[in-house]
Amino acid sequence: MESDPSSRVYEVEVRLFGSARGCDRGAAQRVRKAMRAARLEAYVRYAQPLVRDREMMTQWRAYDARWRHQAQDPGTRDEWRYRIKSWAARGGWWDTRIRVSGTPREALHLARRGAPAADRTSHTTLAVRPLDGRWRSPEKFRPEDETNRRIALHCVGLFASMAAAVFAFSSTGSGWWVWGTVTVVAMAAGLWTGIRIHREGWWAGALGSVAALVFFLALGLGHLGEDGQGWSRQQVFFTGLIAAVLVGLWLLVRQWTWGEWVAWAVPLVASLVASSFIAAGSVLHAIYADTLGLSPDDLEVPPIWQVAAAVKLLSLLSVIMLLPAWWGFARHWHHPYASPGERFNGALYVLLLLVFVLVAAVRATHSAEAAVDKTVAAAQRGENPPAYFGVEPAWTCVERTVAAGRLSGEGPRLTPSRPYLSFGVAHGTAILWDPKTREPVKLSASQVRLLPAHSGSAKCHADGGERA
Repeated sequence: MESDPSSRVYEVEVRLFGSARGCDRGAAQRVRKAMRAARLEAYVRYAQPLVRDREMMTQWRAYDARWRHQAQDPGTRDEWRYRIKSWAARGGWWDTRIRVSGTPREALHLARRGAPAADRTSHTTLAVRPLDGRWRSPEKFRPEDETNRRIALHCVGLFASMAAAVFAFSSTGSGWWVWGTVTVVAMAAGLWTGIRIHREGWWAGALGSVAALVFFLALGLGHLGEDGQGWSRQQVFFTGLIAAVLVGLWLLVRQWTWGEWVAWAVPLVASLVASSFIAAGSVLHAIYADTLGLSPDDLEVPPIWQVAAAVKLLSLLSVIMLLPAWWGFARHWHHPYASPGERFNGALYVLLLLVFVLVAAVRATHSAEAAVDKTVAAAQRGENPPAYFGVEPAWTCVERTVAAGRLSGEGPRLTPSRPYLSFGVAHGTAILWDPKTREPVKLSASQVRLLPAHSGSAKCHADGGERA
């Protein structure tokens, strides 16, 4: 850079969460945002990522080895008893509360130095046992974040292999060749990522990867189940989608500070969850009733089934969580569209949120309408219709207890010789549904008697009751 007496060059350190790849872009965005907020004419010339990944050193547990010092002479000690005590020591029988990390020499020195000063003998009788096998390798200890990243890639490779195998075995023709190729590539990636986890040698990683891959393939294709049926395409897709959403939400939440949580996130989430859960119990039932021409008050649903319907609705609305999950991935990779404080990003977020809410509403409506279609189809065939979250329509013969002229109600004229679908009695009104006219029939419960019928093809007496 050319020297200019009127310019100043500052070195700024920016600490931010996210991926190391692209963190220079994220740091530059933070600096530019701060300078713009301070109304300063400043330019970011260069950003360099600083690697501060911690090395994973061996963990050691100190134990009391006094029994070993008492049997130093091989001629006087009992070999079997000595071996049993050695195995017990490896299993943690004589462990103490002292736990250190480092090389073997460092661990022994630190353990004896940390022993209580009152116990003079512990300084010479304490020994250490490793809690992992990294101390055997002469190579440099691998950083913690890199190890976690390799494990995550290995898990992704295993799940991708299982998913591709499920799609391949359920495809025919050219689709089988396409998904078969994807399966082979995914299996190779899973094996390679598994080998890169171990530092002791490629054969250890290969053996573990093959075992894990065989387990995942057997799980996906159904060889481990009692019925021999594997996963379906829909199960694999939604499992991967749910896992991706959870990871995206975690990447988003881990960037929040405790101040943000306490200030607005916790009260907002608590109020939204409580209000939506209370109100969601009647949404699916309201759509179900409206599709049949009924009102929500015509269905008296037990509270337990309202809770179940609320859980179902929240699962249908889970598609809305795709947006914050995507936002979490974008923030993790320092994407420009996810930079905080940008007006365009906020408008884009709101627009996408409205789209996802519309998609979720369509899914919820389709769920209730699909249940109504099954009910209507069963009624047309004269079969018993399926239940829907506590709503159990049943075939019923209707017997009048008053003259036909004095019968009060709503809907088509009652025909006692054929059965109706009954949705129970709500607020003193018998809620019926006529499969012939596909309209509801509401009659005063005090003027009719409802008698069960075994199917929709049954014949009822003119004065009520099923004909033998």
